[in-house]
Amino acid sequence: MSDERGDRRPPSINSGERETLAAFLDYLREAVIAKALGVDGARRPGAGSGISLLWLVKHLTAVEYNWFAWSYAAEDRPLEDDEAAVTDDDTPADLVAAYRAAAAHSNGIVARVADLSRPGARTLRETEPPSMRWVLVHLIEETARHAGHADILREQLDGAVGR
Repeated sequence: MSDERGDRRPPSINSGERETLAAFLDYLREAVIAKALGVDGARRPGAGSGISLLWLVKHLTAVEYNWFAWSYAAEDRPLEDDEAAVTDDDTPADLVAAYRAAAAHSNGIVARVADLSRPGARTLRETEPPSMRWVLVHLIEETARHAGHADILREQLDGAVGR
């Protein structure tokens, strides 16, 4: 459900752990996308660190692949550069499509895991490989943090406020 500003409300499901975690992650992914689309200046850095709305989308795409595909599922693929700059060739539509593809791929991996407590194949940290539960919660945390950044960046660009 959306309010008058176009914001979607958080999911209101009363379901199992996997469904709840997946629904909140999908909600946050779409919140970031909504902030990055339909605004002039989405590639313009809005903070001293150089982050922009499109950089956030590109960053989160890499983070999705790195944690779900490379780390948890041990897919035979190189790590994505989660600090890569947005280039002139990166269009908003292409970056959002890549993010949605990464999210769909991640969701497929999650759906195939019978036990959320089972550790993945490898890790991106100096720890043992984390469980799928940890990866899901970490991606919720990471995406939520960056959704907050996207809120501020979007407000700086065109005054749009909201979730």
